[in-house]
Amino acid sequence: LIAVKTSDKDTASAAGEKDGDSPKEEPWEKALKTTVVDMEVGEFRGHKVSVWDLLHSKYIPEENRKELLELYQAGELTLEQVRTVVSTIVTKAGAARAEQSANASSPRAETTVGEAENSRLQED
Repeated sequence: LIAVKTSDKDTASAAGEKDGDSPKEEPWEKALKTTVVDMEVGEFRGHKVSVWDLLHSKYIPEENRKELLELYQAGELTLEQVRTVVSTIVTKAGAARAEQSANASSPRAETTVGEAENSRLQED
């Protein structure tokens, strides 16, 4: 009986310490981290990447990331819509970067990426 009581106390304090050490993950954040996309661009080629990692990659400008997260948290965008927008932006940006490095004399590629991102976000 005493051993069981000690065991319960240890379990409770261990669980309490665990909660105190790490900030609690929001359900929307967990969904973004557990939803994965197959990407075929840049360093993501051939890998399954979480929507969260894509959102925080060099391909997504900070203002776009903030806007997408706000719309998702507010319930204006579904997880599927966020996944689609993010993977589209990353795919287009990755393709434009590849084209730009293959054809370094073309300053037009980067402008096209910016225009594609803006028009895509406005559609959604």
